[in-house]
Amino acid sequence: MADSRRLLIVSNRLPFNAHMEGDEVALTPTAGGVASGLRVLHEETESIWIGWPGDLSSLPRKQRAIVRTQLRDRRIVPVHLSRGEAQEYYDGFCNGILWPLLHYQIDRIPLATPEWRTFRQVNQRFADAIVEHYRPGDLIWIHDYHLMLVPGLLRSYLPDAEIGFFLHVPFPAADVFRILPWRREMLQGMLGATLLGFHTGGYASHFMDAVRSLTALDVDGSLITGGARAARVGVYPMGADVVGFGRMADSPVVAQASAGLAGSPDQKILLGVDRLDYTKGIPRRLLAYEQLLKNNPDLCGRVRLIQIGVPSRVGVPSYERFREQVEELVGRINGQMGRVGWTPIEYLYRSVPPEQLVSLYRAADVMLVTPLRDGMNLVAKEYVAARTDHDGVLVLSEFAGAANELSEALSVNPYAIDDMAEAFERALAMGENERRQRMTALRRSVAARDVRWWASTFIRDLKESVPAPVLQRCAVTPRPAAMAIVRAAAGAGGSVSSRAIA
Repeated sequence: MADSRRLLIVSNRLPFNAHMEGDEVALTPTAGGVASGLRVLHEETESIWIGWPGDLSSLPRKQRAIVRTQLRDRRIVPVHLSRGEAQEYYDGFCNGILWPLLHYQIDRIPLATPEWRTFRQVNQRFADAIVEHYRPGDLIWIHDYHLMLVPGLLRSYLPDAEIGFFLHVPFPAADVFRILPWRREMLQGMLGATLLGFHTGGYASHFMDAVRSLTALDVDGSLITGGARAARVGVYPMGADVVGFGRMADSPVVAQASAGLAGSPDQKILLGVDRLDYTKGIPRRLLAYEQLLKNNPDLCGRVRLIQIGVPSRVGVPSYERFREQVEELVGRINGQMGRVGWTPIEYLYRSVPPEQLVSLYRAADVMLVTPLRDGMNLVAKEYVAARTDHDGVLVLSEFAGAANELSEALSVNPYAIDDMAEAFERALAMGENERRQRMTALRRSVAARDVRWWASTFIRDLKESVPAPVLQRCAVTPRPAAMAIVRAAAGAGGSVSSRAIA
């Protein structure tokens, strides 16, 4: 970094997973666009990365010591959680309550929500780890919904620190966010940041609407103030590692693998690559593909759908049921629509290494990115980055954050199955000139705002932000219920003034 100030990256998960390979312990890169994007930043700067390394309790003591050494060598600081803490904080509160709420899946919120105390405790532990490794002048960049309370907790220890917070998932409309019983505490936590970043202007607007309706703070444009307190809100759409994906796409290994995947020149490939999560719209996509084949029987044998389902939250009952739903649907469609020598859907339940992923991107005639709701969805941008041949068609859900930038994709409503089927048909029939024109424009957009642009722009703005002291005063006297909330937050280690809430 030009001014030699260190960057502390703070996230729930680290960029590597530890596992045993025979008698040896190995670190493998964590799957997912956010982890890979931050990994690029970490490798190219002298940053410190603070995060949870996952459950290491099954590793022998000697191997755990090896993991600690390997993480230290990579400038990574682990925040350890017990198995019970991880289950209540990560599986229970983060993924059981926050994840569905932020993605508008409010019917999935459980009736009992006893994990709030553990969520606060874990956020406090992350704050303690940051304080322990902080040096005056460091920039702190906290990531995602798992750590919403951390910025506010830090302010009681580091009142002059430059703290950034970035939300990688949607921030829902204020009326949806109000459903969360701890809505004010969450806002208090986020507003401890100097700069808050969101993928789209819509998410930023929803956040500011929530601040207006749930606090007594003043919102003026992108600035949120209250007495001596100020926080700025910005829009920073995360990008893909365009350079890295382009380099892999042009490698001989990928070219050979891609040619092998293509199979018959008369057969076209549709591709879906998703974490196996209910927000990704996989069942509706499969039904739309089935409808495509029913509407166009001549396509049977001439197209195939490759669907990668990357394991996600393995062992969580709701996710195991979702996996069964997807696999049953794949089996039914293949059984009813398939024939000897042709299987309509090739379904793989696994993570894929980067080179294989890029090979799939290069082989796919049509990329299907159809989430019901998504903060950004970097798969869409990765596909474009890998298409250095300027070919291929991207079908993109209008409810993915990436849709705000990638207007040359074929936009679909993932809830309208018939319309999706028609879009799939249009994509398959699209002529070469239109394909290349659209992909050239898409590549221009993706290259202009890649992962390095995203990180450098946010960090630049964080450096230029005025350090924000803890909120001292607001114009509205708090109600008794609000006072109780403040006392509860203070008991968890927070320090927001009682006048911060209306």
